[in-house]
Amino acid sequence: MKPVSANSARPHPKWREGIGPNVLMIGAVSLLTDASSEMIYPLLPVFLAGLVPLGSAAVYVGLMAGISETTASLLKIFSGRISDALGRRKLLVVLGYGLSTVFRPLIAVATAGWHVIAFRFADRVGKGIRTSPRDALISYSVEPEFRGRAFGLHRAMDHFGAVAGPIIAAVILLAFLGRGLWIHSEQIPTQQEMQALRWLFGLALIPGLVAMVVLMTKVREVLPAATEPTDGKSKENLSAWRRLPKKFYIFVGIASLFALGNSSDLFLLLLAKTKFGLDMMSLLGMWVALHLSKVICSFFGGSLSDRLGRRPVIVAGWLVYALVYLGLAVVGQQWQFWCLLIIYGLYYGLTEGVEKALVADLAPLEYRGSAYGVYHGAIGLAALPASLLFGVFWKVLGAPIAFGVGAGLACLAAILLSAFLATESRS
Repeated sequence: MKPVSANSARPHPKWREGIGPNVLMIGAVSLLTDASSEMIYPLLPVFLAGLVPLGSAAVYVGLMAGISETTASLLKIFSGRISDALGRRKLLVVLGYGLSTVFRPLIAVATAGWHVIAFRFADRVGKGIRTSPRDALISYSVEPEFRGRAFGLHRAMDHFGAVAGPIIAAVILLAFLGRGLWIHSEQIPTQQEMQALRWLFGLALIPGLVAMVVLMTKVREVLPAATEPTDGKSKENLSAWRRLPKKFYIFVGIASLFALGNSSDLFLLLLAKTKFGLDMMSLLGMWVALHLSKVICSFFGGSLSDRLGRRPVIVAGWLVYALVYLGLAVVGQQWQFWCLLIIYGLYYGLTEGVEKALVADLAPLEYRGSAYGVYHGAIGLAALPASLLFGVFWKVLGAPIAFGVGAGLACLAAILLSAFLATESRS
């Protein structure tokens, strides 16, 4: 289909003011893809516990998260730049989602911990290829005054997929395990449970394939409203990365500092399993509760940033993260853990979509893919030390110290961004 300008879209109905069909279809693709991913992801600590030496699950979780996310983030840097050079985003988006759809379910055939890491790595390669071009495509599909709302809606739909995924997983596991899904609380899964998990992971292929159909048939290529450089210089005279403004890089640097303390959410499930001896159904229930909180808060956070500005909302989100991690360091009762988990969703709502909207605010129009690449790349480069060190701290010093370090880095990042906020105009 021929690319069109975002400004040529028909007027939007009142109930979705400022949100065109392209944003909704991209959100639907993310919803289906996340449903596929979350049929697998929250159960990986349990699955790994059945494949690796006793007591090593935390290290494997950290290594898996660090390697896969760092690789994905490096690819995001270059995929964003390539999409700017091509002037097209959809091709890379299709390639990225396609790779993930193929490799993600292969975790079902893993027989060792490093197999899981390898298949997760391949899945994240797809994510690295698609994310920056996809975010640029969203930014071109909506007017600036609704940018926070658009990214908030996209994140809400993505998280709704993360609600649906565990529910689908629970139904499938019930079919295989019945009531035993609730009563088993050992740290090492039984052979029957491992077999059920393998079937579940294989069936995750189905929503991934549906997502590809929607992407190929419903998502349009959208060109930016203006394609010429605004500073009068030839594109060839200066690289896209050098054209990005200083204040953009300041924000990316502070966000990367926060990311150093932002470990994989799988550690929350690992804490629940090791501290409270929870069964798989309870872990899935916690994952659903967390993502329901994300769904509710994401649209709210994005819309709030359109009214109040991006950076004060982000600072508030980072402070929420710090408080939750401090709570997790000392939590002693299961009900307290559940409360912290729900509050944790507010952190996502105040930051995920809002940070992406701020990137679009700060980046020149024609280099927005490159800007998303730099942003995602820097955040991801912090993922390897963040998750790997968290896993090591957990094993050597204990979970409270690991969560405490994460809270401290979040507070420091919030302070620095507040200082940056004081010297910059509202955005």
